[in-house]
Amino acid sequence: MNPLQKIGAFTAALAAAFGTAYGVGTAFGPIDRDTTAAGHAAGHSPRPAGKPSAADLLPAGLQVSQNGYSLDLETTALPAGRSSTLRLVVRDADGAPLTRYRTAHGEQLHLIIASRELTTYRHLHPDRAADGTWSTPVDLPAAGGYRVFADFVPADGSEGLTLGSDLTVTGAYRASEPPAPAATTTVDGYAVALRGTLAAGGESDLTFTVRRDGQPVTDLEPYLGAYGHLVALRSGDLAYLHVHPHEAAEKDRTSGPEVSFSATAPSAGTYRLFLDFKVDGTVRTAAFTVRTGTGTGSGSHPEAPHEETSHGH
Repeated sequence: MNPLQKIGAFTAALAAAFGTAYGVGTAFGPIDRDTTAAGHAAGHSPRPAGKPSAADLLPAGLQVSQNGYSLDLETTALPAGRSSTLRLVVRDADGAPLTRYRTAHGEQLHLIIASRELTTYRHLHPDRAADGTWSTPVDLPAAGGYRVFADFVPADGSEGLTLGSDLTVTGAYRASEPPAPAATTTVDGYAVALRGTLAAGGESDLTFTVRRDGQPVTDLEPYLGAYGHLVALRSGDLAYLHVHPHEAAEKDRTSGPEVSFSATAPSAGTYRLFLDFKVDGTVRTAAFTVRTGTGTGSGSHPEAPHEETSHGH
């Protein structure tokens, strides 16, 4: 083969390689595709069940910065067992505080706080000052490491984000573990049963049934745009999973006793599910431990009652 033939063959091979790379990129989508705040189920548009997309398998909340936005947790430590104020700022790519948000699920920002052991859980709605600083009172009962998630949608048309950062709660630390799996839990006299199995690497249907004194509860009240709100976290790294309201439940819009969701577990392992439901004006949280493929959950309620704060924006 003469030099010109060699150059021609090399050029053809290079073109073929680029063509193959382009085809792979088109088939699977961009690597840095947005992982939206879909672990937060209430108000999400229902979608048909099926094989989850690559984005669905990428959990949210593991990054402090994403898509040009960063979570600046101004409060990095709080004392255990004492009401304190937690402050945070969401910053844009230039470092300026974000002051314009779209309302999602009835709020401009949802703040989730969970202990590393996943035994303490809070879902709060902080207040935002004119300078973009968010603040809320919080009382965390046990010392240790916590993860703070800011779930929001910028007003610039970007998709929703869930950013995460670490928080230390000071005091005498005692290690704990999530309860072993079981299918029921009781919180404030309400018995909540879980039916469904988490499948590693796939989407699963999860149905929660609420009863009181053995009778189905059919007067669940809307909370954040739906009759139930579910957050799912992976034990270990506290990845924030993608959860969607079940399509049939959204069509029926029944007020109980069942509330259904579709959840995507990106890997085998142990997960904690936190179901918020509202009856008689009070929001309660039922927590379950679920292992992929077991078909059962472990019921418990978080260490302290669900908290809500006043929120004016």
